[in-house]
Amino acid sequence: MKKNAPLKLIPFDAAKYLHDDAAIAEYMDAVLEANEPALLLLALGDVARAKGMAQVAKDAGLGRESLYKALAPGAKPRFETVMKVARALGLKFTVHPA
Repeated sequence: MKKNAPLKLIPFDAAKYLHDDAAIAEYMDAVLEANEPALLLLALGDVARAKGMAQVAKDAGLGRESLYKALAPGAKPRFETVMKVARALGLKFTVHPA
């Protein structure tokens, strides 16, 4: 009998699929529905990478390294930082009745 070769999986990178504002909005809506702060930071990082970290950092008034640190797994950025990054990404959070 011939053994099957193990599958080689590559990591999924959401940033590769966030080419336009509509895709970004759908992605962020899905993330916000999950109600997980860590996932929100991950998603903001994905969108920032899709748009270019250096430009997003500049637009947010942050250093590039500061942006990476703020969006790193386990980070606890200030709300003000999250809002600056969201604005720099062209995102606006809205509230709807649950």
